[in-house]
Amino acid sequence: METPAPGTVRILTVCTGNICRSPVAERLLQAGLDQVLPGGFVVRSAGTRAMVGDPIQPLSAEIITRYSGNPEQFAARQLTPKILRDTDLVLTMSTGHRGEVLKLDPSLLRRTFTIREFARMLEVLEERGESGTETGVPPSDAHSSRGDVRTLWQELPGRAASVRHLSLAADPADNDVVDPYLRSADYYNRMEDELAPAILSVLRFARLNAPAKR
Repeated sequence: METPAPGTVRILTVCTGNICRSPVAERLLQAGLDQVLPGGFVVRSAGTRAMVGDPIQPLSAEIITRYSGNPEQFAARQLTPKILRDTDLVLTMSTGHRGEVLKLDPSLLRRTFTIREFARMLEVLEERGESGTETGVPPSDAHSSRGDVRTLWQELPGRAASVRHLSLAADPADNDVVDPYLRSADYYNRMEDELAPAILSVLRFARLNAPAKR
């Protein structure tokens, strides 16, 4: 796997087998972020008990394709401390996965969220008028380079965590994305319904804070 270029924002998505949920998040986030800032983000995924080497499950691949992502050339991999090292943001599919990430690397406490809770935090920041920088300068002007974008995303987890109390789920289950593995197509549909809005919220934040086009 190629080493990301300097200034690249590095995002990791995590589920259990790394063949259903986290690949969908990986490929759709990558596709959307490539439109915002080509080459500015690298999104990868891993599993806490990965089906190492397996491709994406067919129904998950269909979801990726439906949203104009690419499900090809994928092989599940096991989550390791090495993979977590130097990651700017970890987005897990459940609170259980978040706990397993932190067992491997406790230093990621303030950079690891379930993707659904992180999306709610971004929405709160936007509602409070804090979706950009704290300098008062519009994001499109303040973040004019790839390095500036990475700085924003490195600072973002701390800012998101600061509004956690304003973005609590009514039901703790609303922080998780259902696991459809070895279940019917209805569960894949439910996974899509839970995951897609969170992905769209992350992509919206990225668009609002994209560098100014010159």
